[in-house]
This record gives sequence, structure tokens and C-alpha cells, in this order.
Amino acid sequence: MSASTLTGPTGESGPARDRVYVWLRDEIIRGSIEGGRFLDELWVSGTMGVSRTPVREAFHRLAAERFITLLPRKGAQVRTVTARELEEVYQTRLLIEGHAVAALCARGAGAPAHMVDLIEPMEAAGREQDWFAVSGLDREFHLTMVSAAQNSVLTELYDSLRSRQQRVAVRALHVGPQRLDTINAQHRALVAALDAVDADTALDILTAHLRPVPEVLALLPSQ
Repeated sequence: MSASTLTGPTGESGPARDRVYVWLRDEIIRGSIEGGRFLDELWVSGTMGVSRTPVREAFHRLAAERFITLLPRKGAQVRTVTARELEEVYQTRLLIEGHAVAALCARGAGAPAHMVDLIEPMEAAGREQDWFAVSGLDREFHLTMVSAAQNSVLTELYDSLRSRQQRVAVRALHVGPQRLDTINAQHRALVAALDAVDADTALDILTAHLRPVPEVLALLPSQ
């Protein structure tokens, strides 16, 4: 779907800048608004039925979260997910999630029940190839583990990766959907290792889970 055929959400409430931000963010994550595309303030304001001021405010927020680049005299351009960004997001996640694994196993806490609850809906969304839903549920699955480690600073840092994490995940699934069975199996194995209080196995599974696949990296621009 091209950006010119998109329509804004209906019946949404809240400040205009937030509605514009959420809509643009989600369409960029989905890939409906592709990397490299220039966003025109007038088009966005017309599509959303708002003035240009909240559009500018949304653009600045999206730029701060590295979804778009603001270019002098050219406007806003959607950033492309690169191989380097994918690797850096996964490296950061491994640092934080690895700590969570160690903390949970040290307490003998086992996997949080909500992680288990998310597995079947996530697998069902995968069968429908709804990558946006899969990525959102996957993020919630891993955030649940991080939150259970009870380190509020690391949880806040992890949560700040939210939008970039989901965009990277959607892009990786678009170019490598054949990995879905492996991803699902790793989720179940991670839960089992946490329940067994086996920190070494859980960390090995997590490391494999968050290791970028060369075939996926090769399909993304390097920079």
C-alpha cells in the first residue's frame, strides 16, 4: 500500500499531536509508509484532519525516536531500517534481557505467567502473517521478563527501545518469514529454561534468539 492511498484513523480521541504521532509511527512500523519516503506536512494534516502544528510536533517526536530524519528545506524523510541498526538493537536487548534472565534464575522465580499467556496468541498472529501483531506481542513477551527482574532503571531503558524494537522486528519478519518456527520454538524453550531455573541454558537460548541472521542482514542496507 502506498502512502498516497492511506487514510487516517477514525473515531480516535486525545491530543492531535499524539494521534498524528501514533498513526505515523504504526504505519512506518507496518511498512505501509516505506523507508526513504518523504512525508509532506500538508498531506499528513489533510489525511488526519488536523492543522499543520500538531503534524510538526509529531515529526519532531518521530525524529527523536529515529523513525524519520528532518532535512532542511526538504521536510521529513522516513529512515530505512539498516543492518547496523538491527544489530545494535539486538545487542542492546541482549545486555538487558541477559540481566533479567540471571536475576530471575537467582531468585528461582521461574517464567512470569504472562509470558506463557502470550505464546499462543503470538503464534496465531504468525500463522496469519500479521507481522505488526507478532512484533507487538513479542515485545510484550520480552518486556514481561525484563519487568519481572524488578530493576526499574533497566525496565525504563528497555521500554525506550519500544518503537525501534518493533520496527526492526517487523522488517526482519518481512525479509525472513521462514524463521518464524525457530522463533516460536525459542520462546517456548526460554520459558522452560526459566521454569527449570537453568540460567546457563536460558542465556544460551536468548543469545541465539537475539543473534541477527546473516540471510536477513544481507537483505538490508548496511548503513
